[in-house]
Amino acid sequence: MRFLRFTLRAMLLVPWLMSGLLTVALLYPVFMAGRGEGIVRGWSRILMRWCCGVRCEVVGQPLLKGPVLWTSNHVSWVDIFIINSVRASIFIAKKEVRQWPLIGWLAAGVGTLFIDRGYRQAVREVGQAVEIHFRRGRSVGLFPEGTTTDGMRLLPFRSGLFAPAVDAGVPVQPVALVFMQNGRRSSRAAFTGDQSLMANIWCILSTPRMFVRIEFLPVLQMPEDADHTVRRAQIARMAEQSVRQVVEV
Repeated sequence: MRFLRFTLRAMLLVPWLMSGLLTVALLYPVFMAGRGEGIVRGWSRILMRWCCGVRCEVVGQPLLKGPVLWTSNHVSWVDIFIINSVRASIFIAKKEVRQWPLIGWLAAGVGTLFIDRGYRQAVREVGQAVEIHFRRGRSVGLFPEGTTTDGMRLLPFRSGLFAPAVDAGVPVQPVALVFMQNGRRSSRAAFTGDQSLMANIWCILSTPRMFVRIEFLPVLQMPEDADHTVRRAQIARMAEQSVRQVVEV
């Protein structure tokens, strides 16, 4: 049954990814805001529910208008599309994602900011790009752990890329992704260790009744009366604690 389920979903997934590439090439540049965000949101919902078999439930009150920094735990490549199904966002991802077939090309086409952590000026340059998107009223998605986990635990949040939001006074809203299968917590979707992208796609597409709860937690109160570095570290710690209370239960 797993092989049959995978085959049927893959038959939907591949042409849908190709349609996404075509849309990015022809329509998205014309409708960068407004309609463009609606296209990304609708396309991501179909990708998750019908192509990957992942049902999504939104809990809480996501900020759907104006600039916001969404800081989430990171489990798999689907995280970007799960959050995009709520509101199209500009994501910050490691540079290796850019080389992934289809998925990486799609991510690049909708404006993902790729960061090379081995480059000394990478955080500063990406931060400058984030500031531009905030001025345009965009949502920016950040995975502050810097890598993926099994979804059952949380790694410490890195504070560097919180700087643009702290400096601009942009709301920071923590987001917790909780993956489940058959009503129980599951690490089936986790893209960790030495697993290849194709192996992770197999795990997701072959699994029945996969479910993810997207929990939008209260917007954080921006620290005051402290210098830039301290405020950045404080807001990162607050975001981490907020997500940890949901993920590690």
